[in-house]
Amino acid sequence: MGVITSQKIISLYERYRTIDVTFTKEIIQVSGLITNQVFLKCIGDFWPCVIYSSSFQGARVVANVKSGIIRKMEKANNMTSLRFSFRDPDKGNPVTFFVNSKAVSTAPYGGSQDMAIITLQFTQRPPDDLIEIMGRILDANVNSAKRKEERILITPDTLRRLNLSSKEIVVFIQGVPRRCILRDISFTGAKVIMVGVQKFLVNREVALRMDFEDPKECIILKGKFIRAEPVEGRKELVALALLLDESVIPMGYKIRINDFLSQVRADIRGSDDSKGGDDSRGGDDSRGAEDDSPSGDVFSAAEAPVNTAAENNAAKTATAAAPAAAVK
Repeated sequence: MGVITSQKIISLYERYRTIDVTFTKEIIQVSGLITNQVFLKCIGDFWPCVIYSSSFQGARVVANVKSGIIRKMEKANNMTSLRFSFRDPDKGNPVTFFVNSKAVSTAPYGGSQDMAIITLQFTQRPPDDLIEIMGRILDANVNSAKRKEERILITPDTLRRLNLSSKEIVVFIQGVPRRCILRDISFTGAKVIMVGVQKFLVNREVALRMDFEDPKECIILKGKFIRAEPVEGRKELVALALLLDESVIPMGYKIRINDFLSQVRADIRGSDDSKGGDDSRGGDDSRGAEDDSPSGDVFSAAEAPVNTAAENNAAKTATAAAPAAAVK
């Protein structure tokens, strides 16, 4: 996890405290939840459980009622604590903490007589670690809708800040891999340059593979080429706009884009502060993300230039690296 200010923690807590996040397989993966290290603690004893969902005010967990957990909680006036454990790639060691809770209801889970879903109400604000981990996911989901049209131009600087391995990537067209150059990306789209004929590529369903570092991750983005433009001076190349299928955009991708845009906002504010500017907003992230002005390499869809000298240089690379043959 990165460094996050106390002001940001407060903002995330106030903005999202009532929103429940269901721990699907994808959420478990992006949050780093270590499922076999999650327990309910009551009067000194521990019971393994599964987190079904959680907010900043409570959680629902699934536990085996035959273990005696329900009777134990009744003896403790339904007071318990929930142990969370998350992987932290930066530190190497897991982030582990307890949240004091009160069981407010139980119900059979999926009609089972052995398993119950227990609803817990947190009796205190959860630790900052939970707010940061869950808030990062919630923030990315919200901003993916608010800032869906903002584009990030791919440059050496944005590659580094996105932890993207290379701008030379692979696109699968009807299952056939083709090399291309990534020009820009957004929450819901991308633009690539590749060898090809416009009329044979537009409206084709494709899958874009992007390799990220820190942590290493291969993300597949599915969508359709909706528009094509010629690359000035390069008849064999075409610039293609990809519209992503929003129903299957990976959460890990949303988080990476949101982290980048948040970093840009922080840089803008830091620059304004260093110039002694009067920022009446006070740098509070609780305002809508769509109010933030893009800077540097971030362009709106309307502002993004089409043919630049840098692109033409990239096109030369694409010509050599993107033959019609499949990638080996």
